Formats: sequence, structure tokens, C-alpha cells
Amino acid sequence: MLGSAAWALAAAQNSQPQPPPSATQASQPQQATPPPSTPQPAPQLERRLGLPPATETLHVFSREVDLFFAVTNKHGGFINGLQAKDFGLLDDGRPPERVIRFEQQTNLPLRVGIMIDTSSSIRERFHYEQQAAVDFLLQVLHPVDQAFVEGFDVQTDIEQNYTNRVDLLNSAIERLRPGGGTALYDSLYKTCRDQMLSLNQDVSVRKAIVLVSDGDDDYSRANEDDAIKMCQRASTIVYTISTNTGPSRDKGDDVLRAIAQATGGQAFFPSSMPDVGEGFLNIEAELRSQYSLIYVPADYKPNGAFRSIYLQCINPNYLVRVKKGYFAPRQQE
Repeated sequence: MLGSAAWALAAAQNSQPQPPPSATQASQPQQATPPPSTPQPAPQLERRLGLPPATETLHVFSREVDLFFAVTNKHGGFINGLQAKDFGLLDDGRPPERVIRFEQQTNLPLRVGIMIDTSSSIRERFHYEQQAAVDFLLQVLHPVDQAFVEGFDVQTDIEQNYTNRVDLLNSAIERLRPGGGTALYDSLYKTCRDQMLSLNQDVSVRKAIVLVSDGDDDYSRANEDDAIKMCQRASTIVYTISTNTGPSRDKGDDVLRAIAQATGGQAFFPSSMPDVGEGFLNIEAELRSQYSLIYVPADYKPNGAFRSIYLQCINPNYLVRVKKGYFAPRQQE
């Protein structure tokens, strides 16, 4: 399957017609599969969560799919200089109809959200979260980039909205104070909906969230699947940094890993709180080492359904980190 899919990606870049996938392709398991449950209509879910309706936004229908992904070796080192012919791609089980552009895009403007868990469960670790986040922003933000800072417990508090002024972002991080329960899923759902999905830009941007938390949730009305689906709808990569530093992993770490993997990000598990900054450094390196792929999927239907993505490098020693799929926007959205 991989050899055929890789041929299809390179050929699609040259605008050659693509044959339908073979029976062998169809029978092979794919790396990415749609979420198990049927997505709940957003307005219905928002009523259940007690959230105000999203601000109405005019969406221009497009069949183009934008992918941002990283390629590493088995030791985690980033691989640069690859070309379209080095990859295989299946969208919803079919090779793409056409590749519009493929490049290593390290300078595309960033729109980054820093979500810091301010619940009482991380009180003793809070200082390390703050300092690591400040250092990250100092390193990662370029003049064309923007970021926002948010603290969350049972509520979501946007302490500083989008700006490229690091001093304002740093002040916002320092103002955060821990206390209360944890509504992780509600906060992630609401943040992707309000800060990422509705983001209007004249130029292409990469959207990412850095979520610092222990992964525990004791208050949300949304569930893990709801939050992940909204991240996917908003085309937002989520990187998670665990604040659990015990000798064994707990269920919160499984949550953080699942969110990161579904959105094309990565989960980091520092061995001690002073090592939280290393997770931020790894995220910074990845954001500056990503590839960009824009393509037109075959057999595309603007029906709101989830479409799985299978992207792999021909070289078996290289690993591709990419989101598991996306929701095709409805034509009227």
C-alpha cells in the first residue's frame, strides 16, 4: 500500500490522473481511522455544555486540504530536505486527486495558544509551568507570530488575547493563580471553537495550542472525544506537557497523549518539574521544522463527515507526525 500511495502523491503533484486504489489497498489497515462515535451537531453540544453560541463566521467553501506535519528519525531528530516523492498519502482511503503545493515551511506565521492548568491539583507545580511558558514565548515568537494566554480550572480565562508583544503575554502568565476544579475538556473545546475555528486571517497560518496540565478532569460536561473533534474542526495541532512527575503514569497522561496524537501534536512527560521547560523547547523546534502539504482530495463530499489521513514516509526509519484526519466542511458552512 505504501509504495502505491507514495507513487500517487508524487504523481498527483504533476497533475497526472490517479487510478482508484487497488483491492490490496482497500483491505490494508490504515493508521488513521475516524473517531468511533458520530459527531454531535455543534449547536446541540454547546447547549449541553452551557456555552454561548459561536459567533457567526462566513466560510468560503474550498476542497483544498492543508496539512502541517513533522518528520523525525527513531531518536526524535527532525529530518529536513524531503520532497513529495518521499511520501505516501491516502485521504479517506484514496490517493489525492492533485497536490497543489509541498514544501518545508518553517516561516509560516504562527497562532499559538498557551493553555495552563490553574486547578488546585497542580498548585505545587505552578511556578515551573509559568516560567517554562515565559521562556517558550521569548524563544518562539517572531514579529509575524501572535499568541494568547489562557488559564483554566472550572472556567476558562483568556488572560491575554492574541498579540505579538511578549511583555504582555509574560505579564498575563504571571497573573495566573491556581485554584478550583478542572474542566479540561470544556476548556479545550471552547478555546478551539472561539480562538481557533473563528480565526480570520488574510494569509495562511499554523494554529497550535500548548496545553500544560496533569490531564485530569473532574468538572467538564464535554468528553474527551468532543474536545478532540473540535480541535480537528479548527485544524489546530495540540502539544501537551504533563505535570505528572510520579514514578508511574496515570490516566491523565493517557488523555494528554490521545489529544496530541489525534491532532498531529506530541505529548511530553517530564521526569521532574524543572524539566517542563524541555518540553517547551521540543515544541519550539518542531514548529520551526514542519512540512506543508496542500492537496485536493479525491471523491470529496462537503457533507461534514470525518475523513481519515494516512501519511507515511517511504524510508521506514523516518516517522511522520500528522493529525489523524479532519472534518470536511459542509458547503453552506
